[in-house]
Amino acid sequence: MKNVLNYQSSEYDCGPVSLINALRFLFERAELSPDILKAISLYTLDTYNDDGEAGKHGTSRFAMQFLANWFNQYGRSTKFPIVAQFIENEQVFLSPTSAVTVCLQQGGAAVVHCFLGGDPHYVLLTAALGDRVGLFDPYYVSREDFEAENVAACGVELVEDRPRAMNRIVRASTLNRTDIIHYSMGPVNTREAMLIYNRRTRQTEANAVEYVI
Repeated sequence: MKNVLNYQSSEYDCGPVSLINALRFLFERAELSPDILKAISLYTLDTYNDDGEAGKHGTSRFAMQFLANWFNQYGRSTKFPIVAQFIENEQVFLSPTSAVTVCLQQGGAAVVHCFLGGDPHYVLLTAALGDRVGLFDPYYVSREDFEAENVAACGVELVEDRPRAMNRIVRASTLNRTDIIHYSMGPVNTREAMLIYNRRTRQTEANAVEYVI
């Protein structure tokens, strides 16, 4: 059985929560070992804010890159069917043949760095839907707050009936934007993503999904 996806417990833990959500999305609960959950907890929230407070600037790009390598080593050592790839900068965009799109078409998930309300943020992409993308944002907001902040004007739709897969549908063009609005991936030099697959369920060829940018 697969679990529903989680929301973050603080203002800072979008990174580790999105990584765990990737595992929840890709694997059955009974498959997950404490070792992999422990590693996520150990290596994320590795930054300091301007006041020197640990963890209060979230999770760094370097931690994500390290964990992608850790997941691959763990998979090879234990035969757990996880495969991960860290990409950054100009590699991170949505087009019919981009690495992120192909990952989603092959049944994988992508933990992507974007912006929310002007702040750096991590979300989990789970589905390519034509010219849109299904994602799970671990930062909970009510429908009232979503409407009050006019998030829909950024090309974002609230989803409330798919707790194991997504709670937002976002235009690919919104994610691709280089300025900072809700759910844009922003300036190219800030972009990063971890592509994660379940080797047992990964499609060897992209599904026939029409993807229009």
